[in-house]
Order: sequence, then structure tokens, then C-alpha cells
Amino acid sequence: MTISKIKGRIGIPILGTEQSEVININNELRLRKFDSKYDFALEWYQNEETVKLVDGPNVEKYDHVTLKRMYEYLNNIGELYFIEIRENNGFIPIGDVTFCKDDMSMVIGAKKYRGKGIGKKVIEALILRAKDLALKELKVREI
Repeated sequence: MTISKIKGRIGIPILGTEQSEVININNELRLRKFDSKYDFALEWYQNEETVKLVDGPNVEKYDHVTLKRMYEYLNNIGELYFIEIRENNGFIPIGDVTFCKDDMSMVIGAKKYRGKGIGKKVIEALILRAKDLALKELKVREI
């Protein structure tokens, strides 16, 4: 998402709730609360295919400043998580998702994990979180 798109979006944080540190989806997949360490994600957003999927054609790859602004914005409008998958003896980040009543943006940055149903599992987990919070609706601006 470009900075202009970021400025044009309106999100509402989920007031009065504490963000979960970890949401375990299954034994192999989890969401980990954003912790301001995201240098590994720069590779995702410097990939032309990923940027095209996120922002459309003719958009520049992200630099560190753009990535920082994006994550600061997403963290302020909702619950920002890294999507992590079990690999070897631990979990590695493969994407990010923002849980917000007005939008739910998600990127599977690691290409080898795209098309495997991970996004669907993440959405299902966040729908359960919304139900736990007694939210009556969630909005997704684009798919």
C-alpha cells in the first residue's frame, strides 16, 4: 500500500480491548503481535509481484522508511500481527495482517506459502476473534 493509500484509509482501533500476544491457529500456524521488529519484511515489500498484489501496477517497491510508516499506521488503526509458520524448531514470519473493524489487510510475503489456504485460515481465526469481542460486523475493502 502506498503512503497516499494509507492516508486515504480510515480505520478504527478496537477500543477497550487488549491485543493478544499470540493467536494460535493450529500447531503449524499462528499470529504474533507486532513488536516493531520488521526488517525481515522489507524483502517482501521489495518484491515486484508482492507490491503489485498490494498496491496495483506501476507502484514503486518499498524502502525502509515507507515500510516503517506503513507498519506504524497499521499498528495504530487496529491489531497488527505477523503471520508465522512452524519451520524446523520454531516459527518464522511469512506475512502480516491487520485486524480492524473497518478493514482487514493481509499479505503473505513469502511466495512459497501463497496459494496454500493460509490466508483463509488467518481470516477464519480473526472472525473468531471478532466474535469473542462481540463485534457485529467486519469490513474488508478489497480482496
